[in-house]
Amino acid sequence: MFLNYLRIALRNLRTQTTYSFINLFGLAVGVASCLLIVLFVKDELAYDRFLPNAERIYQVNTSGNFGGSDFTASSSPTPAGKTLVREFPEIETYTRTFQPTDAVVQREKLGKIEHSFTEPNIMAVDSNFLDVFRFRLVAGNPATCLLEPNSLVLTNRMAQKYFGKQDAMGQVLRVDKQPFKVTAILADVPSQSSVKFDFLTPMKTYSVVQYFDWSWVWLNVATYVRLNENVASQPGQVQALGAKLPGMVKKYAETTFKRIGQPEFLTKGGRWELQLQPLTKVHLHSSEVMTSYTNLGDRKQVMTFSVVAVFIIILACVNFMNLSTARSVKRAKEVGVRKVLGSYKSTLVGQFLTESLLYSLAATTLGIGLVLLTLPFFNQLASKNFTTQSLLTPDILSLIGALVLVVGLLAGSYPAFYLTSFNPVQTLKNGILKTSLAHRLIRNGLVVFQFSVSTALIIGTIVVFSQLRFAQNKELGLNKENVLVIRNANRLGTNGEAFRQELTRSAEVINASISSSVPLQGGFGDFYNPVARGEKQVAKDLALYSFMTDYQLVPTLGLKLVQGRNFSEAFSDSLSVILNETAVKQIGWKNPIGQTLIYPGGDMQPYKVIGVMKDFDMESVRSAMVPFALFHTSSKSYEVPNSYLVVRLRAGQLEPALKKIEAQWKHFSPDTPLDYTFLDNEFSNAYRTDQQTGRVFGIFTTLAIFIACLGLFGLTTFAAEQRTKEIGVRKVLGASVSNIVALLSKDFLKLVLIAIILAIPLAWYVMNRWLEDFAYKIDISWWIFALAGSMAVLIAFATVSFQSIKAALMNPVKSLKNE
Repeated sequence: MFLNYLRIALRNLRTQTTYSFINLFGLAVGVASCLLIVLFVKDELAYDRFLPNAERIYQVNTSGNFGGSDFTASSSPTPAGKTLVREFPEIETYTRTFQPTDAVVQREKLGKIEHSFTEPNIMAVDSNFLDVFRFRLVAGNPATCLLEPNSLVLTNRMAQKYFGKQDAMGQVLRVDKQPFKVTAILADVPSQSSVKFDFLTPMKTYSVVQYFDWSWVWLNVATYVRLNENVASQPGQVQALGAKLPGMVKKYAETTFKRIGQPEFLTKGGRWELQLQPLTKVHLHSSEVMTSYTNLGDRKQVMTFSVVAVFIIILACVNFMNLSTARSVKRAKEVGVRKVLGSYKSTLVGQFLTESLLYSLAATTLGIGLVLLTLPFFNQLASKNFTTQSLLTPDILSLIGALVLVVGLLAGSYPAFYLTSFNPVQTLKNGILKTSLAHRLIRNGLVVFQFSVSTALIIGTIVVFSQLRFAQNKELGLNKENVLVIRNANRLGTNGEAFRQELTRSAEVINASISSSVPLQGGFGDFYNPVARGEKQVAKDLALYSFMTDYQLVPTLGLKLVQGRNFSEAFSDSLSVILNETAVKQIGWKNPIGQTLIYPGGDMQPYKVIGVMKDFDMESVRSAMVPFALFHTSSKSYEVPNSYLVVRLRAGQLEPALKKIEAQWKHFSPDTPLDYTFLDNEFSNAYRTDQQTGRVFGIFTTLAIFIACLGLFGLTTFAAEQRTKEIGVRKVLGASVSNIVALLSKDFLKLVLIAIILAIPLAWYVMNRWLEDFAYKIDISWWIFALAGSMAVLIAFATVSFQSIKAALMNPVKSLKNE
């Protein structure tokens, strides 16, 4: 019997070419889109899960309120780990990581430097790091490889980079001119790891970490704890453990706050707590966490793409159902004959479900082919590295099998039961079946559903791209064009100012400045908690971020002063400060010039406000403006960092300027590679995830519209076939082509208009939720809905009119003769 089902299904595929193509191609595009999104979502959800016991590892975050500002950071106090292990038996062990500045790594051979590179991914770790994070070792002993102070663990990629085919074990590399011995080689860190590194060095190598072992406010290490297996497997116990942490911190941090001159911080409204975050949730649940991770994902993006995948596959199934039920009149006689000859309803249902499953199998096979064909493009679009092997994992193969079954049954169930419900006497007597009102309503409802989804996706795409355009064109408060940022200016040491002056002598350079940080580089720079004093004896704590810089940063970045002056060599500015507008507003000063800031726990010297600068963006538009200050490098209380050198170039002079800068760099720092970027590129990269969302969203919106249009095209073709005689009569009686097109189009366009009305409130709600992540965002204006609705109507009309015009241009004599 099954072979008979198969034979009839193949015959229908062959004899109904147009509808078979629409059904197959629509389902194939739906399956391909679904598989691509599933690959993306699966990859995002799999972060850090490759590690053994990953579900037992928790990151220790610090959460607090400092100067009236709430924050959560992925870093933690230096003594947090050992204290947690000592206080709570639920915690089995801990390990810490520390991210030093970029280092120059060199391989020396026969007294000469053979390889020299600036390496950004060097990480200092505790000696038990590889016990907690069990990354796979290629060579070496994980228990002992980080015990000695100058030990060095390389990834396999770095071993090949510096030593080629030579065995790297036991070899020596110089890190910032200090010799380190290679004690182990790791397999390359998987792309699905939140913790990224190329080199591991012992924490004890960095004395600064040891120095701050007393401090509960120095947040420059990341702490990870491994919970006992029984505790980790019970969410209630993990929550109970987390509830105990604030009390522990208050107990131990009190001494630190006394030492820095704020003994009443924890008792007068200040908040300082530790929180446990599962390692497996770090990648997708850190949007509100201050972190150094550069490869974080977006949980809302994953959820959005998952919903889009579901809707696309449903749209493809709806197409199949609509076209199958619409074509049912053509098979009414077949059903009638089968019933008269004794076929049971179950037998007929089996026949139609077999056909549906065959379509599903063929479409899924074609869809896999489309995935393989488009995978390189999708990798580039989504910044992934999927291969053919990505489709051959057990879970993806299981999903493919489930897709064949679910899509086949979902798409074929309604047509199967609908077709087998025909009255055989009526169908044999008339040869056709009059579609009931209920079935017409269901079919029309499915069309409305398709275009509701498509219109909502169009609205979403417009909102995403409008927000991106707003972010990229927003007034930044600085001039980011033609600004070169040298990221390793600290390598110049005492020659930094001489190098800066040498650059300014070049005709291609307008200005140059040395600063402790710059926008989008290394966070916000230093974080302080001064007390503002001045008008009417105002005394107010303020969470203040700052850069330490020279006289030239303001003109180099094009910062705008709205009050007062810039740092100047004509004055002694060692105790001067320039604030942004947000800092002044939070303090409440009406006349800020001449007011003072005092830092508790420091030398208690007053820093006089000499200028107020217009707010400028230091992060993306997702982040709200924060109180910010510029201090001069001559400030007696601070060490001059010289971390970044900012160079403003003349427009059109990029290539000659770079050649001169590189030549000067080699003169001043011959053993260190120049590490630079451009400020406008950094601002573009800040929106990489959002741009990725926009591109992927746009592609799949287009595919959803295409699938919906395929179904509409098929229904229009069917409607034209059904009304061939009517069209011929109308043309004989004088109807024009436009009259015929309007006749065939109006019913479908009514459904599209209903779909638009239903889609607008849903899209408005969803996109408002998406925009909540942005501190600065667009308003969803009426024109967005009008544009999306117009696009949906035009797309639908173009789809319908193509077949309508074709039907209207048919020779009426021929159509009437055929009837």
